[in-house]
Amino acid sequence: MSEARHQPMREWNTINWVHIERKVFKLQKRIYQATKNGDKRKAKSLSRILSKSYYAKLLAVRLVSQLNQGKKTAGVDGVKSLTPKQRLEMADELYLGTKAKPVRRIWIPKPGKEEKRLLGIPTMHDRAQQALGKLVLEPEWEAKFEGTSYGFRPGRSAHDAIGRTFQSINKTAKWVLDADISKCAGPHRP
Repeated sequence: MSEARHQPMREWNTINWVHIERKVFKLQKRIYQATKNGDKRKAKSLSRILSKSYYAKLLAVRLVSQLNQGKKTAGVDGVKSLTPKQRLEMADELYLGTKAKPVRRIWIPKPGKEEKRLLGIPTMHDRAQQALGKLVLEPEWEAKFEGTSYGFRPGRSAHDAIGRTFQSINKTAKWVLDADISKCAGPHRP
């Protein structure tokens, strides 16, 4: 990957995001192919390259500070938004392996119920680390997942699962199990 390693971009607003996304995607595609082919050593090496890539770091910071729905939500550090200069500084300092700060805990109401549930909000820096980790891990695990798995996967939705279900039961009779397992966990034990 030919990139200007650790040379700060001139301006956040002048970054060519299409170019950066394409470079990151190409490396992710190579990780996916190496994993599909069973070349663990190559996949690990490419994952390490992606985790240290300045382009991947820029993209991770952009995902959490500009594109994410919760971009204006502050963690325990109180940071709600970042200036373009702060975004570049965060990308320079970002790397996997540092310990996360505590999360901010707030109670939010469950939809349509009186109950509330606890929500943990990480700091902006920790969210960027998570996004970078996702960029690195996702291609490898996508190659390992079963083709009929639809939950929380990129490019897949509930409509895909419904379509697959329709295709599999359309010609012959099948058994369908419907179960509510939301409260099957039982009491929490210390």
